[in-house]
Amino acid sequence: MLRRILPFSLLVAALWLVFVPAQADNLTLNLRDAEIQTLIDLVAEETGTNFIVDPRVRGRVSVVSGRPVARDELYDLFLGVLKVYGFAAVRGEAATKIVPDVQAKQAEVPNLFADQRLRDDDIVTHVIQTEHVSAAQLVPILRPLVPQGGHLAAATETNALLVSDTAANVRRIRDLVARIDQPAADGFEVIQLRHANAGSLATKLRELETAQTEGQPARSRVRILADERANAIILSGDVERRLPLRALITQLDTPVAVGNTQVHYLRYAQAEDVVEVLRGIAETREAAERGADARSGSGGSVRIQAHQSTNSVVIFGAPEDTRDYAEVIQKLDIRRAQVLVEAVIAEVSTEHARQLGVQWAAGSPSSGVGLINFDRDGRGLLRLGAGLRGFLDGDVAAPPNPGDGLSLGAFGSSGSTQIAVLISALQGDSSSNILSTPSLLTLDNEEAEIVVGQNVPFIVGRSIEDSGQAFDTIRREDVGVKLRVRPQINEGNAIRLEIEQEVSQIAPGASAAADLITNTRSLRTHVMVDDGEMLVLGGLMDEQRVETRDQVPGLGDIPGIGRLFRYNSERLEKRNLMVFLYPRIVRTNAAGAELTSEKYSFIRREQLLEAERGNRSLGALSPALPEWEQLTYLPPPFGKVNALATEPRFPGQP
Repeated sequence: MLRRILPFSLLVAALWLVFVPAQADNLTLNLRDAEIQTLIDLVAEETGTNFIVDPRVRGRVSVVSGRPVARDELYDLFLGVLKVYGFAAVRGEAATKIVPDVQAKQAEVPNLFADQRLRDDDIVTHVIQTEHVSAAQLVPILRPLVPQGGHLAAATETNALLVSDTAANVRRIRDLVARIDQPAADGFEVIQLRHANAGSLATKLRELETAQTEGQPARSRVRILADERANAIILSGDVERRLPLRALITQLDTPVAVGNTQVHYLRYAQAEDVVEVLRGIAETREAAERGADARSGSGGSVRIQAHQSTNSVVIFGAPEDTRDYAEVIQKLDIRRAQVLVEAVIAEVSTEHARQLGVQWAAGSPSSGVGLINFDRDGRGLLRLGAGLRGFLDGDVAAPPNPGDGLSLGAFGSSGSTQIAVLISALQGDSSSNILSTPSLLTLDNEEAEIVVGQNVPFIVGRSIEDSGQAFDTIRREDVGVKLRVRPQINEGNAIRLEIEQEVSQIAPGASAAADLITNTRSLRTHVMVDDGEMLVLGGLMDEQRVETRDQVPGLGDIPGIGRLFRYNSERLEKRNLMVFLYPRIVRTNAAGAELTSEKYSFIRREQLLEAERGNRSLGALSPALPEWEQLTYLPPPFGKVNALATEPRFPGQP
């Protein structure tokens, strides 16, 4: 008798410890390695449900309740425990049968719509009617979604599916079949996505289709295209081949329970530039949502930051709100083409100058002094006489300067009158042929600048301190060839160019000039030119003729003898200047390597020609670049270095 009472007392005590009412309608349930019959007894007592337990229902279960369980939730918890341990509850009119889940499909289970109070873990049987797709074709597609204890079969006569499983899984399969069972055109069909990204999903489907149809004829394959604007997948091909892909798309197009933070690593674009664009889109969307009073606060929950060290964009927000940003990043992060811009500057100029003049001076201490002085370009008689007098007096720091050209002077006297004469003659011819080809390589729609010249100081001001010390204010400016360009590649091979070009040089000093003089030719323009085409940007054709005649009134007009009383100068300048543009688009690495090799080989040929001319004044060879092939030759692997130690590292190089 004691042996019978003791186990019963222990069972009651265990029930009192593990099943204690927390509140009037809440229960705290904790079972650790207890018999499953104990759990069935507890649920039967609390819910008032009659259970018929199959003899094969045995085992131990563990249930840990972290919070009190409401009494109306106890039965759902019980069904979940049975499913985990491989059992199922089949509801009947008078009692609920607890059997192994493998046998549940053979019992009298209700239809999915027979009872609206069905719980998710209740075993049900449901018939899914298909209209556009063969039910037999759906069975192998949906079979992985049905557990071993469930049942899935096709009724070919009525084109229907018979499913026996838990109510939750049957509802899931029913929704998938509803999305798959859509009318499809003979050639193609469009599948609208709800959650997945069309571009990334299409890439995965192409890889899968390529792997499955390897070795098969091309006509049997299905073409997969992504319409990113509508976020849809386009399938083109045989109807039977499209059906598995349609089912796979339906299974993958589900909400993903992932974190709200996304990191996009950029390959070509700058993270700061991309973030600025995305923030503008986020602000516009947030303003529109606030104005429409829709989904208040959803737009403002998106945060976008740039990480400079890894050149990445970090986006925080709900996946449905940040999907569009990922598409924008994918379209912006592309490799841009480059443009090589060569500006050809050709200038031909000639200059002819001629001067001829006679100057007189006469006088005596008693009658005064008379002077005919033509001080043109510092060649006056008075200036020369003052310098000569200082030189004779011992001032060797400033010797007399008669100027360029021929200067003939004579000095004589007639009685007490002294006479001096100075004859100046000058003729100069100059010509120049300038050809400059500045070139610049830059990315599409990026400004670039090249300056080749000198940094020349110009005096812009002068100040004198109280001590008498003078200080000059100097500003330095670049003098030479400047090219600033911003190319923009349009559709096809047309290039829009914003160009600023300047060519400047220091000119010879002129009279009355306080500082250096620079000749400047500059232009600023916007042009459109095709790839590899030459285009003229601007030009200048200039011809100047200047004649100057200084004379003594009346005497200079006398024929013949009048030449002794005048100073003539003539100057003729002709200048032809043209600026041309030659752009080329560089889209690939091969095109860039070809252009680089072309320029590299040109410089090397010039160096070799200079060496052939015998430019060996120091007894050494002229320096020359190595051959282009030597720069692209890879050294041997580390393991072969010792074996090839006696061989040259580069071909032709010791």
